[in-house]
Amino acid sequence: MTPSDRGGLPLPDFDHLPVGTLEHRIRSLRSDELDRLLRYEHEHADRAHVVQLLASRKRQLDEGATPSGGDPSAFRPEQAERTRGGSPVSPATSPEPSSPPPHGTPDQRGKPKGDRTI
Repeated sequence: MTPSDRGGLPLPDFDHLPVGTLEHRIRSLRSDELDRLLRYEHEHADRAHVVQLLASRKRQLDEGATPSGGDPSAFRPEQAERTRGGSPVSPATSPEPSSPPPHGTPDQRGKPKGDRTI
C-alpha cells in the first residue's frame, strides 16, 4: 500500500489514531477489515502494541464475538484541544515594574556597614 491508498483502510487516519481510541474503534470492524489493518501495520510502522491489539480483536471475532454497531468512518481522530495561546496579561493590565530595596523598607533605609556599631 502506498500513502495514496490509505483511504481504502476501514479506519480513516488509522496510523494517526492513539491506541486508546483505536481499541474502541476496531470493535465495529469485521475480521477481513482487521486483516487489512494488520497487513498495513506490518508493512508500515509495525508497532508491536497496535499489532497485538488488532490480533487480539481478530482472535475474539474468530472465537464468536460479533462486531459492535456504529460506522468507524464516521469518526474523526481525536486531536488535542486547540488553545487560544498567548498570555491574558497585556501592558495595560500588568503591574508597574518595581525592584525592592536591597535592605530595609522604602520608608526606612538600611544603614551602611561602616556606620554600624557593635
